[in-house]
Amino acid sequence: MKEYFAHETAVIDEGCSIGKGTKIWHFSHVMPGSVLGEDCNLGQNVVVSPGVVLGRNVKVQNNVSIYTGVICEDHVFLGPSMVFTNVINPRSHVVRKDQYATTLVKEGASIGANATVICGNTIGRFALIGAGAVITKDVPDYALVVGNPAQQIGWVSEYGHRLNFDADQGATCMESGQKYTLIDHQVKRISE
Repeated sequence: MKEYFAHETAVIDEGCSIGKGTKIWHFSHVMPGSVLGEDCNLGQNVVVSPGVVLGRNVKVQNNVSIYTGVICEDHVFLGPSMVFTNVINPRSHVVRKDQYATTLVKEGASIGANATVICGNTIGRFALIGAGAVITKDVPDYALVVGNPAQQIGWVSEYGHRLNFDADQGATCMESGQKYTLIDHQVKRISE
């Protein structure tokens, strides 16, 4: 008995794994060899290619294609119409299916609408990628990046609020009260 929901227009191929409580909406396609964790939500017109791994509670908005080579850890948000690539130099007349690059989106990261992630890069934990950004290199944990090519303009908390570090390199999230420190261009949450 399946423990997930799939809309009647969704195509679920044999040989994929779908976790309990996951929802797959209109006109989406989940291909063989893909793994979707528990409590994921795939919006309308989403494609999940073979070998893709989505952790627990991954939210995929409408019109996103997640290509082979992409791994999303738990609690990742993929905004509407954002794009992943999986080959550095694609050519129609050259077969490069053995050259797919791995793209890792770490826990809690959010990628905004219409952003593009060039393959082979890692998006750090709880990073926030602005709408329309083009990611051409690795993004640190908690980084706020925008633009084309994307540039870091600050830091964000696990709740997605901008962090303003004081002279002692400490900052507090305005919503959660969580405390953070900035040392050697790395943000870490201070245990409470």
